[in-house]
Amino acid sequence: MKTLKQLTIPVLLSLVFVLTSTIQAGKEKERIQKSTTVLQDFYKMKESIPSQLLQQAEGIVIIPKMINAGLIVAGKRGSGVAMVKLSNGKWSNPVFVTFTGGSVGFQAGVQAVDLVLVFKHNSVLSKVENGDFTIGGDISAAAGPVGRSSSASTDYKLDAEVYSYSRSKGLFAGLSINGSNIAIDKSANTRFYGASATSKSLFASSKSNSAAVAALKKTLSAM
Repeated sequence: MKTLKQLTIPVLLSLVFVLTSTIQAGKEKERIQKSTTVLQDFYKMKESIPSQLLQQAEGIVIIPKMINAGLIVAGKRGSGVAMVKLSNGKWSNPVFVTFTGGSVGFQAGVQAVDLVLVFKHNSVLSKVENGDFTIGGDISAAAGPVGRSSSASTDYKLDAEVYSYSRSKGLFAGLSINGSNIAIDKSANTRFYGASATSKSLFASSKSNSAAVAALKKTLSAM
């Protein structure tokens, strides 16, 4: 017969695993909530993302508080979520992603930047699956037009695949995303959705029991 000590160790290990998984999943929930806050903050801005551009968009990436740091050589690092618009007009479940990049220039300082990328076609994101892609290399990018009215987007020559919007109060006047990489955060997706979840299945579904996910979709649709 197993001793009490032999029985207790596996139980304790199981409890530790469950508690660790719960804490980690909580971080993913917080990432979704922060992404919702970013959209709400952008919506409150006088010169916001044009509503018609969002209506036409089929994909979006939200990176809250991305770290943008540099001294001659600059670097960017952040984590957020990506979503695509389904054929029924609804937004998919958020897929967790990471954002990394760098640039060369006379820049100095460290700042946190809220970054939103608006995609013209959902295929750019949905085809990534478990891989990654480079902005400016695999797809064309440009600074997005601003203006709350719908005419702001119709009057703009929308010939790029992705449009970027950044919000910060730091030292950088602008933000270049060309050469940056977006990758699927498989570990985060597994922690939040379960081991069977893939970016392909998440991008194809809008069903979720998460209140945080529902709030994110509601905010995005309202914009």
